[in-house]
Amino acid sequence: MTSQGRRIAYDCAGVAHAIFLEHGIDLYRTDRHDVNANGVRLIYNHVRRYGTLHRGPEVRPGDLVFFDNTWDFNGDGKPNDPLTHVGIVEEVEPDGTVIFISRVASAIERYRMNLEQPHIHQTPDGRVLNDYIRRKRPTDPTNTARLTGELFSIYGNPLSPRKRVSLNEEVAQSQDQPHTSSTSASAILER
Repeated sequence: MTSQGRRIAYDCAGVAHAIFLEHGIDLYRTDRHDVNANGVRLIYNHVRRYGTLHRGPEVRPGDLVFFDNTWDFNGDGKPNDPLTHVGIVEEVEPDGTVIFISRVASAIERYRMNLEQPHIHQTPDGRVLNDYIRRKRPTDPTNTARLTGELFSIYGNPLSPRKRVSLNEEVAQSQDQPHTSSTSASAILER
């Protein structure tokens, strides 16, 4: 895939990179050199340097959503793989369920995540709260987390100026806050 004349990998990070690059934001630009950085880590480092990492309370369309342990990146069979997936928030429903777009497997699709109920796939009436984002592998332990809410790491806003607050302070201040918003990601990205 190409964006702004650049060839970009067709994976979750490449899709996020291409969407923002079309709007003049290079998510792979960072001052931090990390020889082990995959595309997700490059984007995370960019947001950490130039934007804001947060856990809420307000999640907005256009925010990035990062996940850990969506696959066994280092191949050791343990859930110790940070920053393995990224998506872009499209909207937030009134109950706090975040709808985000991302490339998983072979397609770009919409996924749902509800951090108020991270271990529930769907309600008794069939409404999906958390999609499966990690494939079930025969080598995975039986209690391996697979749902979006279980594998959530952090949100990132690449458009906002970096706050002079440490990440630990931001996380501590916002852990018990609800995640709310109602604008669409496409509207944010069109601005």
